[in-house]
Amino acid sequence: MLGFIGIGIMGKPMVRNLLRHGYTVTVFDINEEAVREMAAEGAVPAHSPKEAAQHSDVIFTMLPNSEHVKSVVLGADGIIEGAKRGTIFVDMSSISPVVSKELAETLVNYDIDMLDAPVSGGEPKAIDGTLSIMVGGKEEVFQKVKPILQCMGKDIILVGGNGAGTTAKLANQIMVNVNIAAMSEAVMLAAKAGIDIEKMYQAVRGGLAGSAVLDAKVPLILERNFKPGGRIDINLKDLMNVVEAAHSIGVPVPLTSQVLEMFYALKVDGKEGLDHAALIQYYEKLANFNVTQTANV
Repeated sequence: MLGFIGIGIMGKPMVRNLLRHGYTVTVFDINEEAVREMAAEGAVPAHSPKEAAQHSDVIFTMLPNSEHVKSVVLGADGIIEGAKRGTIFVDMSSISPVVSKELAETLVNYDIDMLDAPVSGGEPKAIDGTLSIMVGGKEEVFQKVKPILQCMGKDIILVGGNGAGTTAKLANQIMVNVNIAAMSEAVMLAAKAGIDIEKMYQAVRGGLAGSAVLDAKVPLILERNFKPGGRIDINLKDLMNVVEAAHSIGVPVPLTSQVLEMFYALKVDGKEGLDHAALIQYYEKLANFNVTQTANV
């Protein structure tokens, strides 16, 4: 019996994949419509995290930030009030490693093992069940849960102890978002110089500049499709966690800090709900040029 709390952009397709593999999944979300939708597809609805935990041997969370996770686990009607001894708690959210370690240490007192298991790949890979999953926790607990994780992901790696998964995800977010920023800068240069962006993309994608980010985001930019797979405000939160975690151990992160400010500027401009491919709009505003318009060169 599984529980799943947080059925938004990522959580919903993840639950669908668990159901598809024959698992009984009890779901909870503050969005009651999302709960009803999943119930119509075979999930068992719950009215609180506590209730979801009462019916689960392994319970997953996929939530926006550290405070949400702490509230769902430790708050009134939280997981801690309903979970049986021996329950495994798997947090798949992208939160602070400090919070992950604190939660793991607290849950040990209740005989509940925790894994932090954030994901990468966005909504498309959540839908097709090929997410990359970075896990922190005990080896024996990981082995128990790995078959379930394989229903949602493809590359599933135990990185280290509690907090290691969330730290790996922060490193991932640096690479993804700085890459998107660099790609956007290059695309703007090429577009305003009058180069056909689609042809440039085809020319560079086979070389060192090629990347999964390039393949995923250039088509979205050309289509002006900024429907979120990875929202700007969520990535803004992740980069804030990067800066906090990095500074706490004496690691300067100048590139991350710059991209963080770009995201903040987009948020102030009302674009926080767009996909992070919308970083191109930051450059469009600076250059006073839309990449899909014809350049006068």
